[in-house]
Amino acid sequence: MPTRHLLARAQGVWVELAGAPAAFGPAGGARVVVSPASGLCPPGWTGLVVLGGSALATAPDAPAAEAVRRALSALPPEAAATGAIRDVLPVADVLGPAALSYLAEDRFRSVPGAATADRLPGRHPAVRALEQAAGDDDTAEAALDDITSPAFVVRARGEVVAAAGYRGWPGRTAHLSVLTAPAARGRGLARTAASAAVGHALAAGLLPQWRARPPASRRVAAALGFEELGAQLSFVLTVGEAAPR
Repeated sequence: MPTRHLLARAQGVWVELAGAPAAFGPAGGARVVVSPASGLCPPGWTGLVVLGGSALATAPDAPAAEAVRRALSALPPEAAATGAIRDVLPVADVLGPAALSYLAEDRFRSVPGAATADRLPGRHPAVRALEQAAGDDDTAEAALDDITSPAFVVRARGEVVAAAGYRGWPGRTAHLSVLTAPAARGRGLARTAASAAVGHALAAGLLPQWRARPPASRRVAAALGFEELGAQLSFVLTVGEAAPR
């Protein structure tokens, strides 16, 4: 699949999530829409997604939208999405940035051992035990409890030490979740579990999407053939101080 077609599919996912009539800006530009029901960010926040050098932002109300629109006119989209928005707007809190990567089927580099991964229900006690071992931060990042696919797991001495799955998103998208026990990291187990989940998604005709902040997770995505196309950032403006600095 050519990168331009992959990019168009990826942008379509976020346009659908915007919760209001929306589109990405022109190359190097941004479009901002008011959407209290946006799926780009938590309620009451502003969401910013940059893909292929173009940005789409949703704001909870008109004053916030105008402030963000002015700020983005002075920043390249990639800089804004990697956190520079905080230099020009009064940001009270932020989530991200997270890299967004997508996979074309003809670029998938599957792991030979993926066929040995077991399948479990996403809420199986063995998967919950893995989350407890990984700790709250890594568990929240992986969000395995959100998956709608089976959990594809790798075991060691009978215990699940790595798991992956995906949640169905708009636009026939498979949003990947991957988690490895701390003591089992660095052994390629995340790649094995993720490869099984990605293969399952591709067989169903879905677009695999990988969203990650940790560099290690981004390296796993790249090893499987994912192409990093942009980033996502969510932020909330300080109440009463929406004007650009």
